[in-house]
Amino acid sequence: MNTYTFETIQDLDLQHIFECGQCFRWVPAGDGTPDYIGAAGKYAARISHDPNLCRLTVTATGGDEEFWHRYFDLQTDYTAIKDRLVASEPGIEKAVRYGGGIRILNQDLYETIISFIISQNNNIPRIRKNIESICESYGEYIGEAFGRKWHAFPEPETLASAEEADLAALRLGYRAGYIKAASERYVSDVKSGSLPETREDILSYRGVGPKVANCIMLFGLCDVGAFPVDTWVRHIMNDMYGIPESDMKEMERFAHERFGNLAGYAQQYLFYYYRDRK
Repeated sequence: MNTYTFETIQDLDLQHIFECGQCFRWVPAGDGTPDYIGAAGKYAARISHDPNLCRLTVTATGGDEEFWHRYFDLQTDYTAIKDRLVASEPGIEKAVRYGGGIRILNQDLYETIISFIISQNNNIPRIRKNIESICESYGEYIGEAFGRKWHAFPEPETLASAEEADLAALRLGYRAGYIKAASERYVSDVKSGSLPETREDILSYRGVGPKVANCIMLFGLCDVGAFPVDTWVRHIMNDMYGIPESDMKEMERFAHERFGNLAGYAQQYLFYYYRDRK
């Protein structure tokens, strides 16, 4: 077990980060502290944050200091991002202040693809259960830490070779076929040296629609100009800007015009503000 401490970290709140819909393997430690426990790829970790000292502490089963520094996007100046967003659209200021500790995690692309395929027409508690089920059934055993046993996220080859019926038995429903197909496609892309890089690449995966594609672009490919539109965002854009909830194209156009290449950050602040309060 290794412990890494990062000092003078501004604009960070663990609840904001782990409860804003961008990831599904992190949960409160449950021991009366504000800490979170979870897994990133092959590593389990406990994350602590002292806002008074601006100190982030990671105690993990693996991954070096550089890995966790990048995972939490600590190299990015979020104060500057928030200032630019509010300057371009003053109406977003309340949301930016409310979720001001959000940082967009640098997550593994394959894990992100499968996680957001699972997220379709699903709620967060069930998404978490689905993901832990496939990790326990197909992921490499990491070991016991922080009071529980951990498994890594499965390798694409493992889920590509899984039987669809076995995946469906994990209560994945129709998503089982999409998971197997996406895993087969990802393995093929790795072999050909042509991993997905664009929205069109992601949309060519079976079972991936516009909303999921934008989530994968934002959270798996670090395209912070992507603007995922789900039910909450449709409500938000209608409430704030009067855009009909059925007009997703207009919402994306508006976001890119108003927020530019920071649209993904804007989406996260708005999503967290509205969902958490309403």
